[in-house]
Amino acid sequence: MGIKMERYRFSEDTVERIYAGWLGKIVGIRLGAPVEGWTAEKIADVYGETWNYPVDYNVFAADDDSNGPVFFIRALKDSGHGEALTAQDVAEALLNYAPYEHGFFWWGGYGVSTEHTAYLNLQRGIAAPLSGSALKNGTAIAEQIGGQIFIDPWGLVAPGNPDLAAKLAERAASVTHDGNGIYGGIFIAVCISAAFTGCTIGEMLDTALSYIPEDSEYARVVRAVMAFHESDASGDWRDAFRYVKENFGYDRYPGCCHIIPNAAVIILALLYGEDDFTNTLCIGNMCGWDTDCNVGNLGAIMGVRKGLKEIDYDRWRKPVNDLLLCSGVMGSLNIMDAPYGAMYMAECAFELAGEELPGIWKELSTDRTERSHFEFPGSTHAMRVRCGEDGDMCRLEYHLRNMDETAAHGKRSLKMHAFPLRCGQKAYLYQKTWFEHTELHDDRYQPAFSPRIYPGQTVKAQVKIPEKGAATQACMYVFDQNGDRVYTGEKTLLDPGIWTELRFCIPHMDGALLSEAGVQFTVPGDKNEQQDFVAYIDDLEYGGAPDYSLDFEKERELMLPAGHCEITQFTRLKGSSFLEKNVLHLTAEDYGEIYTGSHLFQNYTVTAVLEPLCGGGHYINVRVQGGLRSYAVGFDQRKQLGLWKNEHGYRELVSVPYRWECGERYTLSVTVKDHKISVKDGGGRELICHVDEEHPYLTGAVGFSVREAGHLAVHSLVLEPVS
Repeated sequence: MGIKMERYRFSEDTVERIYAGWLGKIVGIRLGAPVEGWTAEKIADVYGETWNYPVDYNVFAADDDSNGPVFFIRALKDSGHGEALTAQDVAEALLNYAPYEHGFFWWGGYGVSTEHTAYLNLQRGIAAPLSGSALKNGTAIAEQIGGQIFIDPWGLVAPGNPDLAAKLAERAASVTHDGNGIYGGIFIAVCISAAFTGCTIGEMLDTALSYIPEDSEYARVVRAVMAFHESDASGDWRDAFRYVKENFGYDRYPGCCHIIPNAAVIILALLYGEDDFTNTLCIGNMCGWDTDCNVGNLGAIMGVRKGLKEIDYDRWRKPVNDLLLCSGVMGSLNIMDAPYGAMYMAECAFELAGEELPGIWKELSTDRTERSHFEFPGSTHAMRVRCGEDGDMCRLEYHLRNMDETAAHGKRSLKMHAFPLRCGQKAYLYQKTWFEHTELHDDRYQPAFSPRIYPGQTVKAQVKIPEKGAATQACMYVFDQNGDRVYTGEKTLLDPGIWTELRFCIPHMDGALLSEAGVQFTVPGDKNEQQDFVAYIDDLEYGGAPDYSLDFEKERELMLPAGHCEITQFTRLKGSSFLEKNVLHLTAEDYGEIYTGSHLFQNYTVTAVLEPLCGGGHYINVRVQGGLRSYAVGFDQRKQLGLWKNEHGYRELVSVPYRWECGERYTLSVTVKDHKISVKDGGGRELICHVDEEHPYLTGAVGFSVREAGHLAVHSLVLEPVS
């Protein structure tokens, strides 16, 4: 099916264009978010012509248009099915990474919100694709816009292979949509796939059209807008939009946000944008309607088509700073950067094609959110600069730029220029590893975060000052937000012109919340002297075994929109969590789960003091990888202690008699080491020892869960490394 294309040749440029496409998606979402749902007339009245971001966001919060794509694509690796990916594989990614009826996307109600409807269908055991079908949900719900707004990665993982892009997109879209909702997903994914080949806009649209039914409404609107453009002597996109509004406007289609009017805007912008990244995105935005969705799709298509060089750095990239916040259920995955998403998709793309990642990209191809390599031109990995502790340093100005002047590894590094820096004062080059919700411009999609770094782990980086720079003292550091304290590693005097590895093994801490990690610089000398300070950083990363305890007296309840309550450092799948008298509580009408720690934790021991208060099951969860994948250890209604495995539903692995009672406190220690899971009581007596040889979970966070209307109080939580 489709227009015949020559076999696409994978190369380093493929990896860069995947990054450009993903970055373009993020840019488009940010551009459209402030005017989402506005009419073209309102946008013109308020902003005039929008050739830049309408709102100067400080920290752009999570958005449904990026939540869906970045988590649904994980179905490829999670399932291991490759090209044989099924709709149910994507459905399980939705259930695994989306919290229950909060965050992630719009929870408008069953029969109102398409995604909410499909999600509840899946929760009730209605498998995909029936979960998103018109047969189950009705045509109006099935043909809303979500079929195309979450679809971009399925084109990015199929460079120059529209057959594959169409197949994967159809299966992914069918989880929540049907009919034109699926056709829109196929169309956008094929456009992105074809964009890798250097074809013209017309050829790209014709190729995408060839993958959807000729008699569909989606094909009709594409052909109609193309025909209008061909006959339009004015060349004015406004004339085209008047035609679209009169013939394919919202008034002609049912539901809250139908796919067809917005598809018309995407085609209009692609044709009238004259193959220019900025023109295309801004025209799409000025048309109004579902702007963040439409411009996000346009950004992905045009990012691939034009590459990084055509995405203006100061206008589009610098405000983004590579940062992507999400609102999935795994808190350590909710602070990402654009290079991480791009590398994840690049790995999938090359694996699906049976190709090997070229050069440096093969070395970097590990699923590591906590690694900053700066190899993509222009990438910053969301690095920031701030001043030291004394107030007069707040006047420090800085500039960050990705450069190919020098590198410790690969070809590129990040250059920091800070001025004026007084001798003896401290400058911090760092990443945020946890966000307070008040730091976000808005939190409409209710993101909650677990830190990306923890006591016990190691943070390291390569740093360098120029050959003509002054000798500088540097060390790695972390900032504990709960204790309002900076912790530093060994201070090293950097020799100019030489790359030096800095390393800090973070000690055990009680009650810490690490919200920054990076490098502290101090220039020795007379404090009255000041200078322009230049330094380079490369290969920043952190990881290792955790070694810390949480102090619930220091944690706080966060009230998010719609009355949702989250606990600092935790994310919640379902149920109600709260703090009372310095004790963590979890309760639910049926089941509830909350998580903390990193999805990358490997071997560790978690010790908790549990107090079942009422109801049935009360559990510690380990190796948590989402709502569908974890182990649980705890008490069930049979008065037993059991080890359970969640594989889209819990099944018991082993149990032993244990006479527990509500209102009593119990200390349990769970050790996970490779395939082995061991459970001990407070006296060190081993109660359960089990080796899981059947698709074991080898990494994951920790948490707590209740079942059968349980209410659990957690008095303490300690994580320790395993030798």
